[in-house]
Amino acid sequence: MKFLFDLFPVILFFGIFKWSEGSPDAAQSLVSHYLSGFVSGGVVTASQTPVLLATAVAIVATVAQIGYLLLRRKKVDGMLWVSFLIITVFGGLTIYFHNETFIKWKPTVLYWAFATALLISQLLLKKNLIRTIMEKQLALPDPIWLRVSFAWVAFFVFMGCLNLYIAFNFPTATWVNFKLFGGMGLMFAFVIGQSIMLSKYIKDPDEPKA
Repeated sequence: MKFLFDLFPVILFFGIFKWSEGSPDAAQSLVSHYLSGFVSGGVVTASQTPVLLATAVAIVATVAQIGYLLLRRKKVDGMLWVSFLIITVFGGLTIYFHNETFIKWKPTVLYWAFATALLISQLLLKKNLIRTIMEKQLALPDPIWLRVSFAWVAFFVFMGCLNLYIAFNFPTATWVNFKLFGGMGLMFAFVIGQSIMLSKYIKDPDEPKA
C-alpha cells in the first residue's frame, strides 16, 4: 500500500496526460479556466496542455499526500518532503513558462538528490541510511552494508542520467510512459536483484534469538 501511495502523483500524472491527449478540447478548457492565471502570457497551446495539466495535478496530489498524513498525525518522511519541494519548484516553473523542460528534469533532480543524501550521510556523517531503513530485516556485515549503500547511489545516478536521455531524445509521450512503467520496472528489477543477492542475510522471524 505504501508503494502505491508513494506512486500516487506519478500515476495521476500519467493518467491525466493520457486523458488530455485523448480529450484535447476538454483538457484545454480546464487549463484555460484554472491555470491561465499562473501562466506567463496567459495563453497555452493545445500541444502544451497535456503536460501542464498533468503537472498541476501532480503538484496537487503531492500536497494532498502530505495533508493526509498530517491530518492523521503520521510522520511525513524526508523523501516525501524532498519530492514536494522539487515538484513544486520544477512543476511551478513548467506551468509559469509553459515549458516542459523543467518537469522533465524533475525525476533526475529527485534521483540525484537521493544519491547525494546517501553519499553525504555515508562519507561525512558516517551514517548508512540504507542500513537505518533495512537493518530490522537484514543482518549484514559492515562491508556489505557499505556496498549496498553505494549500489543505491550508483542506481540513482544511473536513473537520473537515463531519465534525461529519454526526456530529451524521444517524444514527450514516450517519456511519460517511461516515467511510470520504465522507472517502476527498473526499480523493481533492482530491488529484486539485491534481494536475491542478500537473501542469505534475511532474518528469519521464527529463528530463536541467541
